[in-house]
Amino acid sequence: MFGADDEALLRGAAAFETLRVYGGRPFLLDRHLERLSRSAAVLELPAPEGAAELARLVAAAAPPDHVLRLYRTSAALVATAAALPPGLDEQRERGSSLQTVDVGAPSQLLAGVKSTSYALSLAARRAALAGGSDDALLVAGEQVLECSIANVWWRRGEILWTPAAGPGVLAGVTRSLVLELEDVVEKTTTIAEVLNADEVFTTSSIREVMPVVSIDGVLVGDGRPGAAAARLQSALRLRSAV
Repeated sequence: MFGADDEALLRGAAAFETLRVYGGRPFLLDRHLERLSRSAAVLELPAPEGAAELARLVAAAAPPDHVLRLYRTSAALVATAAALPPGLDEQRERGSSLQTVDVGAPSQLLAGVKSTSYALSLAARRAALAGGSDDALLVAGEQVLECSIANVWWRRGEILWTPAAGPGVLAGVTRSLVLELEDVVEKTTTIAEVLNADEVFTTSSIREVMPVVSIDGVLVGDGRPGAAAARLQSALRLRSAV
């Protein structure tokens, strides 16, 4: 329960994590808890002690497969459960479309922090949806950052690339898993490089590995979901079943 004087309500100053629950088990919970602790420390919030037990209690009480969210506010530690977004597997089969949205140079102050201050990302996402795309690809001038709620990856030949984590690019938990599964080059890059890729996909805890088939109306590769995305999605599901 949030109090009327809680900074989470007054100014959006809360740390949070969103994770997927498979078969009643929160996936990669330890990694999410580590990032929640780091975010809380940067925001000068109390440590999220007891978050692991709270997450498991909520996961056990909810349907076997769902979205679990953890919040550390200035006054409370909260966990919630919600249904998975509909149509994810169908979207994965056809591939998603992105629209670039320039959000300006990112700030160094909250690099690596996952906070509830998502207004800019969600505004970019709404702009992309209004333009007929599935999500926004955030850029700062020509530099590619991330999507509104996901990390972005691209493949040229046999080499897989992703923007280096830092200001404007959150070190996603699913991103960390992909870095373990594949040899990846992390670098600052431009939109021109991504548009010339053979394959593009995004990763997030809820949407998992999502192929991208077009950016700003331009087809990616042959305009179909690619092999790397399919391979990584299978690997992720295998890991979630362990």
